Amino acid sequence: MIATISFFILIAALAVQIYFILRNSEKPDPVTHYLLFVVFILLLITTIMRSISIDFVAVTSTYEALLLFSECIVLVLAVYRIKAGIKTLPFIMIGGTLISIILLALASSPIIPDEALPPVPALQSYWLVMHILFAFFGEAFFAVAFMAAIYFLVVKDETKKQFADKLIYKSIIIGYFLFTTGGLIFGAIWAYNAWGRYWGWDPKETSAFVTWLIYTLYLHLRLVKKMRGKFTAVFSIVGFLLTLFTFLGVNYLMTGLHSY
Repeated sequence: MIATISFFILIAALAVQIYFILRNSEKPDPVTHYLLFVVFILLLITTIMRSISIDFVAVTSTYEALLLFSECIVLVLAVYRIKAGIKTLPFIMIGGTLISIILLALASSPIIPDEALPPVPALQSYWLVMHILFAFFGEAFFAVAFMAAIYFLVVKDETKKQFADKLIYKSIIIGYFLFTTGGLIFGAIWAYNAWGRYWGWDPKETSAFVTWLIYTLYLHLRLVKKMRGKFTAVFSIVGFLLTLFTFLGVNYLMTGLHSY
């Protein structure tokens, strides 16, 4: 029920953003970040309530993961809106809000069971909780970089392109640190505790590693080769598409130790 309310609040936030764009307003709308904070709090309450009911942190099922990913994205968007102020790129806010709407729509679909069930023993590890939290917050920043990259490719104004390029870079830097820490390091520690090995080339592990390599290559090109522009923006787009494939595609197209 709370997730449904959050879904409709996000729809309202999207409508407000589009309204201000259609008005050709030079300033970002003054409401959206408050709505996003409300959604974050509501989804956080949902996670807490489910955690109490299963006596563990509710982040292990696909339904819970979809809620958590949406939580992370709306929080990052709200903070970005406050930090950027009048320099906020409305396209980023609209795109990020739309991604969160899609995630909540998937969570509400019949193909995603929403029962609050205790996780299997292999998942009852706080290393797993840290693994998931850090990875999703990193991927939330990748989502911002993804939208900024699309904006970079479609906008013509050079000043706006430079601003979008900086946003891509800053978002990937933060996301890369979080994703590396949570997705790889904490994930490897959890894997050792759960399965007795740090790495096993499981499909989800392999896909996450390829995603990490894409962002590593982006940073190499940006920092070492001093490259920027369309070529590096494409890496940001490919990286986030791989992120989504790692999150959802692997679960339904492949089988492995991450399938529960």
